Amino acid sequence: MRTITTKDPRFSLRFATPGDAGLLLDFMQQLGTYQNMRDKIVATETGLQQLLSQGKGEAIFGDYDGTTVGFVYFCQTSSAFIGQSGLYIDALLVHESMRSKGLGKIMMAFMAKMALQRGCQRLEWGCLDWNEPTIRFYRNLGAHSVDIMTIYRFSPEQLTANAAMF
Repeated sequence: MRTITTKDPRFSLRFATPGDAGLLLDFMQQLGTYQNMRDKIVATETGLQQLLSQGKGEAIFGDYDGTTVGFVYFCQTSSAFIGQSGLYIDALLVHESMRSKGLGKIMMAFMAKMALQRGCQRLEWGCLDWNEPTIRFYRNLGAHSVDIMTIYRFSPEQLTANAAMF
């Protein structure tokens, strides 16, 4: 396990391994509860373990005094539209009791640094429209929203149905 020291001597980061899938699932469920979307978290420990094992997703955990208090789940992206690569943060959470200590800012700074080290030109993520505290946090970091599009997706059933048309 590779530990990454931060500016806060009590806070360190570490990359998740496939063996951390259970912890990752726990954090995803906590995030789902915070977002009033707990019922939408249908991931399984096995599924997350596969994503981590296959390199299709990565996660970083934040440990404060030896206790895991936050996480970021992300993946590599690219865009032919602008000819750039990037990292996409799919999930980020710092336990409520640990907010306002600068830990989320440290995690975002690490993600930005890692994106640059990997040759990426951008770092992206989504945020629910009602989540004003998090929107303020992101804006205070200098992030801007992309309001010119709506994200669409196929569910697994719709994916199968559309693929069958080929």
